[in-house]
Amino acid sequence: MAGRRPTARELASHPANEPCTSQGRGLCPVIAAVGVIGTEWRLAIVHRLLEGPRRFSELLRSDARLNAKTLSATLKFLEGQGVVQRTVVSTRPFTVVYSLTEMGLGLAPAARELRLWGERWLLPRTRVSRANDPAARTPAIQGELPRIVVAEAAGHAGR
Repeated sequence: MAGRRPTARELASHPANEPCTSQGRGLCPVIAAVGVIGTEWRLAIVHRLLEGPRRFSELLRSDARLNAKTLSATLKFLEGQGVVQRTVVSTRPFTVVYSLTEMGLGLAPAARELRLWGERWLLPRTRVSRANDPAARTPAIQGELPRIVVAEAAGHAGR
């Protein structure tokens, strides 16, 4: 059953004002939603598409860490879930435009709240930790041991 989409009946069987528990009546809507948008790239792509339809290359350029293979697989997954719509524009050369479906547009409030939450709680924490971490200012090569700067004692400086 892993990977199957919940039915509308399963989602409706859980009252919105009750927390999800392992006991109870079927599938928790929160777990079902996280199953669809629960990875970094899925939510990032949905967030980018909330700005409007985008071509593959535009989405690819939106984050330097994103590669074509990951983007392609993520778009296919979101399309299969009914969140993203793929439209082939009949021009030469043809282009493909990705946009959100009605289901995908329904994620706008959640995406907006997640962004506000991240800006409030995560960005300040990241800024403080980077300011206090000397290794963050001088990035080490991946796999290299952290650099330790040892100041020479004043008495040994003349040797």
